[in-house]
Amino acid sequence: MDALDNLVRINQLKAEPPDPAEFQGMLRAASLKLQDAQLSGLSKDSQFTLAYGAAHALALAALRWHGYRSDKRYIVFQCLQHTLNLPAEEWRVFDLCHNRRNLAEYEGHLEIEDSLLKDLLRLTNKLVEKVNSLNK
Repeated sequence: MDALDNLVRINQLKAEPPDPAEFQGMLRAASLKLQDAQLSGLSKDSQFTLAYGAAHALALAALRWHGYRSDKRYIVFQCLQHTLNLPAEEWRVFDLCHNRRNLAEYEGHLEIEDSLLKDLLRLTNKLVEKVNSLNK
C-alpha cells in the first residue's frame, strides 16, 4: 500500500501490526451504533451522531486491518480509497460528515439535511459489508 506508506513517512499515519481483537471490537461497536442510528423516533441529530460514529469505527477498523493507525479522524476517512477501494464520491460523503460533526462539536452548529443523513446511513451500511469482506 504505497499511498499509506507515504502517509507514514510524512507522519500522518503510524504503521502498527493489526490486532484481531481490536478489529472485532471496532466491528461490534460500529454494528451497535449503526443499528441504533436506524431506530425510528430518534432525532436527526442523534441518528447522524450514531451513524457518523459507526462510519468512523468501520473506517478505522479497515485501516487497522491493513496495519496502520491514525489519530486524525479525517485521515481515516480519506484512506478509505486505499483500504476498501471506496470511490472518491463516496468517501467524500464521510469527509463532509466529519466537517459537519466538527461544526457541531466545536461551534455548536449542526444542520443535517435529510439527504445527507440518508447518504451517510446508506454508505455506512456499505462499509459494513466491505469491512466484513476483509475477514474472509
